Amino acid sequence: MLSIKQTVSSIFLVMRFSPTLVLFSVISGTAAIAETTEFNRQEPIFPIPLKIEVDEAKAQLGEKLFIDVRLSKHNNIACSSCHQLATGGDDNVTFGISNSAEQHIINTPSIFNARYNFRQNWDGSSSTLQEQVEFVMNSQHEFNNQWNNVLKRLLKDEILAKEFNQAYKDGLTKSNIIDAIVEFENTLITPNARFDRYLRHEDNVMTKNEIDGYHVFKDLGCISCHQGINIGGNLYQKFGVFYNYLAERGNISKADYGRMNNTNRQSDAFVFKVPSLRNVAVTAPYLHDGSAETIEQAITIMGRTQLGRSLTENEIFLLKAFLNTLTGEYKNKSLDEAS
Repeated sequence: MLSIKQTVSSIFLVMRFSPTLVLFSVISGTAAIAETTEFNRQEPIFPIPLKIEVDEAKAQLGEKLFIDVRLSKHNNIACSSCHQLATGGDDNVTFGISNSAEQHIINTPSIFNARYNFRQNWDGSSSTLQEQVEFVMNSQHEFNNQWNNVLKRLLKDEILAKEFNQAYKDGLTKSNIIDAIVEFENTLITPNARFDRYLRHEDNVMTKNEIDGYHVFKDLGCISCHQGINIGGNLYQKFGVFYNYLAERGNISKADYGRMNNTNRQSDAFVFKVPSLRNVAVTAPYLHDGSAETIEQAITIMGRTQLGRSLTENEIFLLKAFLNTLTGEYKNKSLDEAS
């Protein structure tokens, strides 16, 4: 059996992938703390703020565009096609919708709390939410469109054009479309998870099993990669530190190579952005390939691949209990209720 020290030390593998990641975590964490109310600063996880500042007019425009199929080449999909806000901010299918004949063999990550990720996409190919909008527009699997086509369509909408003129001095432009969508995406936070309330010292919001699950989460070393405001999303890690799950699964695809597809470095093969665990109870299936259908399967796989150990039934039970407390609220309604 591996010691906790051995398990936790695996996190330092990420430093060879990007030496700036630890610094980013500190800086982004400090900014997030400034937005929150009083909470337990001794913990490696901190709560999502209950309120954030946004430009309401621009965010409302972005919300309209988020559900607008005119952004896609064939007028058939919108951002909301894959990122369904009534549930977990994803699509709850193995692979995301593809706008081409070729299957899009990657699981859709949740859009909720994406503002707190240090990179976007599983492979970190987009550094910002702005870059992510560009990525979606150009991707053959997603919108597969060109901005001049989008502008021609939207400029014919007199009401939308007028609203852009009111919100932006230069009206409806490519950069303003991107800005509006990102402003809306910045509103997509899910505060008030029971664990966040626990961190804010509220009484009787978590059961003994759930609290024990959090202690197991820390003791096993899960916290090494899943910490900060988003409980992940702030560093890269190799999938298969101790066990090659992908080799066992077989049929290795291009998507499985993760960050290597961007850097062309062999050392980045099978390296991915660590996903956020917020709302994980309502975002099945799991992993970049959607191969874990249940949260128990995901926990078991991660135990083998990232911790190098076979977790006991009780450990899995307690970890699941803790993970269930990470489901937050959107528009003052728990995503548990929505699902």
